Amino acid sequence: MDWFLNLLNTLLIFGGALMILVFVHELGHFLAAKWFGMRVERFSIGFPPRIWGFQKGDTDYCIGATPLGGYVKISGMIDESMDTEHLEKEPEEWEYRSKPVWQRIITITAGVIFNMILAFLIFFGMTYTNGKSVLPIQETAGMYVPESSILNEIGFQTGDKIIGVNGQEVTYFNELVSASELTVDDLNYTVIRDGQRINVSVTPNYLDSLQTRGFLDVSYMFPSNISSAPAGRPAAEAGIEAGDKIVSANGDTVLYWVQLVEIIQNADTAITFGVQREDSLFYTSITPDSETKTIGIASPSLETLGIERIEYGFFESIGEGYNQTMEQTVGILQGFTRMITGDISVSQNLGGPIAIASITREATDSAGWIGFWNITALLSITLAILNILPIPVLDGGHLVFLLYEGITRREPSEKVRMVAQQIGFFLMIGLFIFVMFNDAFRYFGL
Repeated sequence: MDWFLNLLNTLLIFGGALMILVFVHELGHFLAAKWFGMRVERFSIGFPPRIWGFQKGDTDYCIGATPLGGYVKISGMIDESMDTEHLEKEPEEWEYRSKPVWQRIITITAGVIFNMILAFLIFFGMTYTNGKSVLPIQETAGMYVPESSILNEIGFQTGDKIIGVNGQEVTYFNELVSASELTVDDLNYTVIRDGQRINVSVTPNYLDSLQTRGFLDVSYMFPSNISSAPAGRPAAEAGIEAGDKIVSANGDTVLYWVQLVEIIQNADTAITFGVQREDSLFYTSITPDSETKTIGIASPSLETLGIERIEYGFFESIGEGYNQTMEQTVGILQGFTRMITGDISVSQNLGGPIAIASITREATDSAGWIGFWNITALLSITLAILNILPIPVLDGGHLVFLLYEGITRREPSEKVRMVAQQIGFFLMIGLFIFVMFNDAFRYFGL
């Protein structure tokens, strides 16, 4: 029963995000068409068959049974419906085809524009209401690099202090893992190691692992401070209290929380810990629980690292919302480019409905509504970029024909447009089948 409730919750969260994205996208087309006096025959959230709706004026506002998109049907336009009956008559003044090219261009691109505006508004709203949590680089003393981690494979070492990315020094840790930086052609980091500046390059063969195995996590920088030691657990019984710091284990120096966890999980016998409490130091022996491999201590809070919260005013939030939108857009575009060039795997990085639903649920579970709106903004940008690709059926395909018409002063033939629409339709069906099977293999092991 639990699995069913989890599945239902995931579908509801994903469905909510998808409805928002589709509604905003189609609203852009709808408003632009109405502004220029075009007749809109249908405004649909979801694809046919139609399951509910109402008629108002010339427009049928409805919900379709296939909830994976939506569409606005504008009179006089050759679209995915493949309707060509109107071409047998002279253009009416309220038809799409009778309007100037520039008006049709705006109408076609309005969906993409609205998706970008939505992303901006979300980032602006989150910044204005919640501010931004950042970790100043100067607050970090270094990091722990587990032998099994991708950091170790790339060439990082325990004690490295990262101060820059791609040749630029940064102020905050957040800047080291921004989407626009992680997707550049030559990803590299500047670190301080034993007082010397070292450049660590992330070669393309590691790019897929950055997504599947994790990469720079702030937890690697946590000191070995203890935030709590519940009564009745081995640590509390050995005299350890909240606020203590473990500085050694069996005589070896301990500086980092991840290092401490690794020592405890790999121990089969009692461990002698050196514990610092204010200005005093004492030693105690603790045997980890044989089943859970824990001793009953909790990791330090983010505040231990010196996390700061930046508050933004209204106009500052506008600038920050714009910056975040552009950063994510650049990151997504660069990511697509890396897939096209083969630097990163298409199968590991291109997801369908199952993958998107899973990511949306994870973001919501980890950060609540902030996570939900953040992933919705990212999906809105992704939807905008995908729709503007020059593929027939998509907005970008229509835009190519309009640009051709604007430059040559003649409209592409009906046959060319129909064939292009059919090719585009089958391409999108093929892509949908690919991502569905890809999701099934990734998430269900089929």
